[in-house]
Amino acid sequence: MEHSDSDLTNLSEQAMTSIINEHLELVKHFDFKELRNIVAPITNSGSIFLIGMGRSGLMMQAAAMRLMHLGFDAYVVGETTTPAIQEGDLLIAGSGSGTTATVIRAAKTAKEVGAEVISFTTDKTSELAALSTYVVHIPAAQKEAHNNTISEQYAGSLFEQGLLLFFDALIQTLWKVDGSSAETLYKRHSNLE
Repeated sequence: MEHSDSDLTNLSEQAMTSIINEHLELVKHFDFKELRNIVAPITNSGSIFLIGMGRSGLMMQAAAMRLMHLGFDAYVVGETTTPAIQEGDLLIAGSGSGTTATVIRAAKTAKEVGAEVISFTTDKTSELAALSTYVVHIPAAQKEAHNNTISEQYAGSLFEQGLLLFFDALIQTLWKVDGSSAETLYKRHSNLE
């Protein structure tokens, strides 16, 4: 099926408007106290470990980088230089379904050694949520939902985008609490690129 340049422009604009409107709706149903509740555990933790699989994993990698820029010892689970998690540390897990096997195993290990677990998920009754000390519920569609009642986007996209945006809101909050200058954060950016 061929589309004119004008059709493609209109489709792109409609798609962006739809995505933004979904996020505005998501914000209306999000409990920001859940972000407030994890400020102290993050601030008071030893090392921070982040895990997610697939596209959620990419969002968690971005979150780890943001935490590192704020001066936290943040590691992405699965990287070759990631140390062992231990008591006093924190695991932050992102899983839309809350049932991702690798993420569940990591949460169980974290709890076994005495680390706390924070989860970002669409399902606050999931196994991951049950293993978590703190749950941040993102009221988005899971990737298995195909009925378009919450999102017109495909396969969990709203959750993954929400994960990035809500974590960035958390980062902004942590930055304001910390009071570091932008120049201080910039010094922590990679200079080997």
